[in-house]
Amino acid sequence: MFDNFSRMDEKDRKILAELQADCRRPIAEIADRIGLSLSACARRISLLETQGYIESYGARLNADLLGYGMTFYVEVSLDNQTDAALAEFEKAALRRPEVLECHLMTGDADYLMKVATKDTSDYESIYRKVIAALPHVNRIQSALVMKTVKPWLGYQVE
Repeated sequence: MFDNFSRMDEKDRKILAELQADCRRPIAEIADRIGLSLSACARRISLLETQGYIESYGARLNADLLGYGMTFYVEVSLDNQTDAALAEFEKAALRRPEVLECHLMTGDADYLMKVATKDTSDYESIYRKVIAALPHVNRIQSALVMKTVKPWLGYQVE
């Protein structure tokens, strides 16, 4: 069917868009919406999964209703950037459920992390006990999200 994204056809892109918008949508409905038979649509979805285009299925949860009313982006600079220091930091960050995302970056900071908290007191605790305690941390700079203007809803596939 395809080897990479540029070689995907319109039907595959529409399947990805439909699943990304609502992964609970029945395959029969997706097939009908994009003009495929149920079996052809199911086959394509299976292939998209096998080839890694679909990594997982899940639900977007409401952070406010879960009690996480504050989101912080945290820039972390390490005391050195050796492979060993980077690996040690990353291994420790992966184990921390408070760290929602962690990205190795170019620029002034080595890492950009996303942290959701209940309030500023909760963030202070995470700052002191989690982020500052990660190995090789030299500098931390935090920014509080005041308002999410455009939430991430998925990749452009069509």
